[in-house]
Amino acid sequence: MSTPVVTKPASDAAVARGPRASERVASFMPVIALVALVAALAGADPGFLTERSLVAVANTAAPLAVLACGATLVVLCGGIDLSIAAMCSLSSVLLALWLPDLGGLTAFAVVGVAGAVGALQGLVHVFFRIPSFVVTLGGMSIFSAVALVVSNAGTVPVVDNGPIRWANMYVAGRVPTSVVVAVGLIAAIALVVRLTPIDSCLKATGYSESAARLAGIHVDLVKIGAFAASGACAGLAAVLLVSRNFSGSPTMADSLLLPAVAAIVVGGTAITGGHGGVWRTLAGALVVTLLRVGLSTVGVPSAYEQILYGTVIVLAVALTLDRSKVLTIK
Repeated sequence: MSTPVVTKPASDAAVARGPRASERVASFMPVIALVALVAALAGADPGFLTERSLVAVANTAAPLAVLACGATLVVLCGGIDLSIAAMCSLSSVLLALWLPDLGGLTAFAVVGVAGAVGALQGLVHVFFRIPSFVVTLGGMSIFSAVALVVSNAGTVPVVDNGPIRWANMYVAGRVPTSVVVAVGLIAAIALVVRLTPIDSCLKATGYSESAARLAGIHVDLVKIGAFAASGACAGLAAVLLVSRNFSGSPTMADSLLLPAVAAIVVGGTAITGGHGGVWRTLAGALVVTLLRVGLSTVGVPSAYEQILYGTVIVLAVALTLDRSKVLTIK
C-alpha cells in the first residue's frame, strides 16, 4: 500500500511576492541611463542644458521615437521589422507626390497605405511561415526600389507644405509639435496596450508562441496587427520628416534603421521578445539621439562616437537577452 504524499501549500508570502528590488531597478534602467547621459554631457558642456539645446534634441528624437515605437510591438512578438526605414523613405516620397492632389488628407492616406503594407508583410510572415527577418529584409529592398522608381531616383520637392505645416510648428511657442505627436502617440499606444489584453497577447506570443496558442491567443492576428502598427508608425514618421525638410526622398530615412533598432534594445525591450514596452523605447530614442547629437556637441571626435555607440548597443542586447529562450548562441 502506497503512502499518501502530502504537499505543503506555499506560504502566502511566496505566492504574493512581487518583483524584487533588482527587478524594479532594472525596469527603470533606460530612464537612469538617460539621466546619467544628460548629466555627463552637461558636465562636459554646461551650455548643453539650455532650453534651446534640449528642445533641439527632443525635436531630433521625435521621428526616431515614432519609427521605433511601432517596431517595438513587432519585437515584443518575437519578430523584427527591418523595413521600417525603407517604408518611411517610400512614405516621404508618396507624401510629397500626393500633397498637391489630396491636400489635408495626404497624411492620413500615407499612414493608412503604410499600415496596409505593413499588414501585408505580417500576412506573408504568418501564412507562408517565413521568418520575419527574411520577409522584412525583402520588404526593405522592395520599398527602396519602389521609392527610387516613383521619385525618378531624385528628391521630390514640396511646393505647398500648408497641409502638413502643423507638424513643424510649436505649441505655446516652445514645444515642437513633432515632440507632442511623438509623446502623444507613444502614450496612446502604451495605454491601449496596458489597459487591454493586447499586452499579455504580445508578450505571451514573444515569450512562447506555442504556449500562447495553447492558451487560446490568436497569435497570427497579433503578429499581423503588430506589423500593421509598425508600418503606420513609419508613415507618420515620414510626415514629421517631410514637414521639416520640405521634400521627400527615396533615402530620407535610410540612416534611421540602426538607431531605431538601437532605441528599442537600449530602451530595455528584449530582442528575443516577450519583455519590454513602448515607453522604454521613448527613453531609448532619447539616449540614442543624445549619443548621436550630444557627443558631437561637446566635441567628442566622430570615431569615438561610433565606438561608444556600438558598445552601448552590444551592452543593451547583453542585458536584455532572454538566454532561457536561446539555447544556442550563434
